[in-house]
Amino acid sequence: MRRRNFVRIGVLSALGLNLGLRRNNGDTLSNSPFQSSRKKVTKPKRLSKGSKVGVIAPASFITEEDFQKIESNLKSLDLVSIPSKNLFEKLGYLAGKDNLRVEDIHEMFSRKDIDGIICARGGYGTSRILRMVDYNLIRRNPKVFIGYSDITTLLVAIHVKTGLVTFHGPVGISTFNEFTKKYFIEVLFEDKQNLELISEQENSTDDNSSINGILKIKFGKAQGKLIGGNLSLLQTLFCTEFDFDLSDKILFIEEVEEEPYRIDRILTHFLNTNKLGRCKGIAMGVFSNCEVKSQNPAFSESLNLYEVLMDRFSAIDIPIIYGLSFGHIKNKFTLPIGIKAELDVNNEKLILLESAVI
Repeated sequence: MRRRNFVRIGVLSALGLNLGLRRNNGDTLSNSPFQSSRKKVTKPKRLSKGSKVGVIAPASFITEEDFQKIESNLKSLDLVSIPSKNLFEKLGYLAGKDNLRVEDIHEMFSRKDIDGIICARGGYGTSRILRMVDYNLIRRNPKVFIGYSDITTLLVAIHVKTGLVTFHGPVGISTFNEFTKKYFIEVLFEDKQNLELISEQENSTDDNSSINGILKIKFGKAQGKLIGGNLSLLQTLFCTEFDFDLSDKILFIEEVEEEPYRIDRILTHFLNTNKLGRCKGIAMGVFSNCEVKSQNPAFSESLNLYEVLMDRFSAIDIPIIYGLSFGHIKNKFTLPIGIKAELDVNNEKLILLESAVI
């Protein structure tokens, strides 16, 4: 290489650290992963009766009829629904153009009259907007942010970038039964410590299910900070600026409509990155409709879900349990990302050791 080219590349590289990687929101992107390990954890202000909750659709679209259901759900909790400006936009399977969905996130975090934010539904779309979000704005305006499924990437990205405790729980159009409302209230309205989350068995919707109820894969207790969400969505964050560290964490995961070989592939990816080797425990919710398809299965011969989980977790000597009350099911815990918890496999429960709100 000629000397002048070497010097030129060196200068450009140096400038790139400060200019080429600078975002339009003022953040400088870090080349090192696991930023959340260096972020101070921030707890949002708790909700209360009469709190105004912003409703956004950062993934797939909703209808006005869906919003009526959301209003009813939140009203049953004595919360007031405030729709975002672009809530009913639609672009194919998305809730409008990327910039409009980001605009709604920014609107609801910046408005002083909004006490919390709930995502209307999952679907697909949050991965598209992660690099467009102003995390400095969110850091300056911490508040309750809740959702699940495709919302996983936003929950984790916000926590990684800002340290804000986010919440894996029902979306606006979820079924808000008494079980779901109980834990929604206890986690988001009350600053409880040592809150025990006790699962309620749910009948499988998959006639071919290889697991019914709780499956204790590895016994024991473990303590660590909670992080997790939808399994395949968590995988999409690997090797990005939103990647997450599992050191001393309790990982919680759920999945829906993925055949066993796909679960195998994702868990193998986790194993190959040694992420699972760093965590203290693994709490699985219900993997809904994740058995071999009865019609047009991917393989004529297949392992079932039970066999995949037992095989992939066989070499990991930490507490591991399957079948807790979260995921694409009716009975849902509200799980805070970023607070210390205890996984007790023997007694089939999670304990939130500290409050998630202030």
